[in-house]
Amino acid sequence: MTVKSRLLEILEKQKGETLSGEKLAEELHCTRAAIWKAVKSLREEGYKIEAGQNKGYMLAKANDRLSVEAIRPFLLSPEVYIGVYQEVDSTNRAAKAAAVNGEAGHGSFVLSGSQSAGRGRRGRSFYSPQDAGIYLSVILEPEGSIQESLLLTAEAAVAVYKAVKKVTGISLDIKWVNDLYHNGRKVCGILTEAVTDFESGNIEFAVVGIGLNLFEASDGYPDALQGIAGGIYESREAAAGLDRSRLAAEIVNTLLEETKELKLPDEYIQHNMVPGREICISDGNSIRRAKALEICPDGRLKVQEEDGTEAILSYGEVSLII
Repeated sequence: MTVKSRLLEILEKQKGETLSGEKLAEELHCTRAAIWKAVKSLREEGYKIEAGQNKGYMLAKANDRLSVEAIRPFLLSPEVYIGVYQEVDSTNRAAKAAAVNGEAGHGSFVLSGSQSAGRGRRGRSFYSPQDAGIYLSVILEPEGSIQESLLLTAEAAVAVYKAVKKVTGISLDIKWVNDLYHNGRKVCGILTEAVTDFESGNIEFAVVGIGLNLFEASDGYPDALQGIAGGIYESREAAAGLDRSRLAAEIVNTLLEETKELKLPDEYIQHNMVPGREICISDGNSIRRAKALEICPDGRLKVQEEDGTEAILSYGEVSLII
């Protein structure tokens, strides 16, 4: 580990506290000049490090730049592979590549400040502007078959719900199958991709991609998302004081706990906004109206069609009719 990485780890752990250059040099077994060089490099990368003559160095509490050093202290399994980028094409692609290359195993994850080619379900793009959200992909090695991968998405939704509630105090609504809403706007999408063994049908590993909007970016949402997308906060100013690294780590911690056993969490049903509502279903071939009845134990959705018959949905795009 370089002097810069070790220094950043210390500054992150004691964010908001002034640390003397002399003591830092002693702790890192280097010269004060090396400390200054590392500080200068970190500032050039965007870290808000304050310094004063005879006062030492302090990482500002307002600093919210994503880094391995910022996230690791909050993890329950800090030894896992962590890939942090300021921008990447897709965190799911990066996570899958790390898993296939043998770099990353169960519980490892990739996190980015933005995505240039973020993906949603059915090949759609996922708008991922710089530093306005959390774009995270977690590698899991669950015991189960591809048919049970729907439960991974449900457990991921509950993990996001619990983590957001714990860190921010904000309660989100879950929408079958893979979205979370706040104040009627979509704030989170989940894309689960599984790699399976062809013969057994069992999941070798899965990548759970989570895109969580914290607030609207300065450029606003694209026209196609106006009135649809939103953030868990009304503005960047309202989110002041939020530690993205802590929230990202809490999502990972909760997801690993939720997925120790593949099952439908009670919270997925309790906080789901779909059952009992009139809905519009798009399955790729047709669009029809129905009434959502209940979430089944395997995560599928039971609906009542317009002719009165009942059906079970494993997939499909569902929108609520207001």
